[in-house]
Amino acid sequence: MIVAELTGLRRFEMEERPLAAPAPGEVQVQIGAIGVCGSDMHSYAEGGVGESRCTYPMVLGHEPSGTIVEIGDGVSGWSVGDRAALDPAIFCYHCEFCMSGHYNLCAHLKFLSTPEHAGFFRDRINLPAANLLGIPASISLTEASLVEPIAVVLHSLQFAKPQLGETAVVFGAGPIGLLTVSALKMAGVSRVWVVEPVGHRRVLAHVMGADELLETQVIDPVRQIMLDTGGRGVDLAIDCAAKDNTLNQCIGALRGGGRLVYTGIPSELQLPLDVHPMRKKEIAIFNVRRSNNEATQARDLLAAYPSKFAPMITHTRPLTGINEAFHLLEHYEDGVGKMVLLPG
Repeated sequence: MIVAELTGLRRFEMEERPLAAPAPGEVQVQIGAIGVCGSDMHSYAEGGVGESRCTYPMVLGHEPSGTIVEIGDGVSGWSVGDRAALDPAIFCYHCEFCMSGHYNLCAHLKFLSTPEHAGFFRDRINLPAANLLGIPASISLTEASLVEPIAVVLHSLQFAKPQLGETAVVFGAGPIGLLTVSALKMAGVSRVWVVEPVGHRRVLAHVMGADELLETQVIDPVRQIMLDTGGRGVDLAIDCAAKDNTLNQCIGALRGGGRLVYTGIPSELQLPLDVHPMRKKEIAIFNVRRSNNEATQARDLLAAYPSKFAPMITHTRPLTGINEAFHLLEHYEDGVGKMVLLPG
């Protein structure tokens, strides 16, 4: 198999590695498409994701789809040629968190895209059959790479609990922020503000359904939202940027009793928190750790409403072009929104 290894800051190298036949209970998958996530960018440009630091060489990538090319012993219900979205998380299924349905908190989680567990920036992989989710013919493999990030957004909405007619602000119009905008509008949120410094990302946010676009270089987003809402604030604030002071800006933009969902992952290990405004408004803050059994719903939404999600995919590159792809993303060049790598 061909693997793109991260060997240092801003450096991928292509390597050829042997791949054994799938073990019992596994299938071998030809990776057809894999999206680039913001956490991949953290590892590429910063050497880690928050407190989790890179150990080189390592294989990133956790938004994959592909086609079965070989089936291991004991696997039923799948055939060579079947297409699927691939779950990057392998759970133990017997710890207290798995037993209570909180699989994303599994005490023995193996997440394929970490130093200990190689990810999907490769052309083939062996996976437990349980980690495959079949996709209909109406979804391309490129589109199916959105199942994992859509599932993350759906998990965040479990905390946000948007209600028909409510208002919301989304900080950050990267891929997760764009998907969040679309999901909020589909849930019936009447007015969504998006706070984003990059011009072409604001354009994409409008395409995905945002009602108000705020450019941080020229507008104080909290002041503007308060003006727009008559001093009340919004019902929901979802921080998909986790950058600079966005957490406290979320607090400032919320109404009393509002909900704040912290979806992004900050680069800093410690962040300042405006405790007193948060306390006075009795703000509820929820943290998001990936997704938790929302992949099937994500696939079904994508199949039913592709126009609500697929427009954010602006660029594709072959796996061999991974260095160029990451350079484009880091420098926000060429109007890039969602980048998808195509190992095939």
